[in-house]
Formats: sequence, C-alpha cells, structure tokens
Amino acid sequence: MIIPLIFGVLLGATTVIFALQNTITISVTFFSWQLQGSLALVLMASVVAGMITALLLVLPESIGNYFKYKKLLKENAKLTEDLRKQKELTVFAKSAPYVPEEHGLIQ
Repeated sequence: MIIPLIFGVLLGATTVIFALQNTITISVTFFSWQLQGSLALVLMASVVAGMITALLLVLPESIGNYFKYKKLLKENAKLTEDLRKQKELTVFAKSAPYVPEEHGLIQ
C-alpha cells in the first residue's frame, strides 16, 4: 500500500517540476483550430488525450473478458456442486451393502 503512495508522490513532484521548468508559451495549430498555452500544459493535454484514446481502444476487450470471467465463475460453481454430489453418491455406494445379482436381476 505504501509503494503506490510513494510512486504517486514522486510522479506528482516530477510533474510539478516539469510544469515549472516549461512555462514557455507556444502556439499549436490543428486543422483550423489554434491553441496557445504553456509548453507543459500542451504536452500534458497531449498525454491525457493519448491515455483516453488507449483506454477507449482497450475497453471493448476488457468488457468481453469481464463477461467471460463471470460465465466461468458460474460454470465453476456448477461443476463444484456436481463434484460434491458425485462424492456423496460415491460415499453412499461404498457404505451400502453388496447385493449379489443372479442372471442380471436383483432379487
């Protein structure tokens, strides 16, 4: 629990230092849009846009894996119950007295 906290604090400190050292105002043009801002803000906005794009690309597979996981949990529970029933039948069959058969018929 402490390692992610330390990592977060270090990442936050690095981000603040980066932002303080890159305060130059730049102009970014994309098609007909023009944006002016500090270099740090433009770079961070680009990183955030990339992260959102990556999440949107991964999201459908993650949702599919979630439903597969739920299906496998249900199947596992069913198989566990079937195994329990078979074990009970085996114990019952071992404890039942042996009845010999004559000509394939039980008397």
